[in-house]
Amino acid sequence: MIDYSDFFEEVIQTHVEIEQWFAGVAPDGTLQNLLARFSPEFSMVAPATGTRVNAAGVNALFTRLGGMRPGLKITLSEMAGIDRHARGATVTYREHQVDDSGTQTDRRATVVFEKQASGALLWRHLHETFIKA
Repeated sequence: MIDYSDFFEEVIQTHVEIEQWFAGVAPDGTLQNLLARFSPEFSMVAPATGTRVNAAGVNALFTRLGGMRPGLKITLSEMAGIDRHARGATVTYREHQVDDSGTQTDRRATVVFEKQASGALLWRHLHETFIKA
């Protein structure tokens, strides 16, 4: 069986930072740490519109939304590996979000990671799809 635990841990730790940043309770340096997790060649397919977002777009999104979701809680589940190779891996997971306003979202995500020579894992591509209630 292929071990994806390092990639799953990267998903978890990234979402801890996202949760803290959006909720407005992040320690100093969180935005810089969060943005450093993404490859300069990062791309994302947005869950509602299918719009393609690049690294600059994600940077702008995180910068704009800091503190805008008080009480945000993110729950991850259904983590599964799709493929692991010398240069990275592709994994999938389910992400449920709820905040103090009662706003909830549920989505499935697939992420492609690139592994750097240093061993660092960078988010290279993310595709998210909302799940209807």
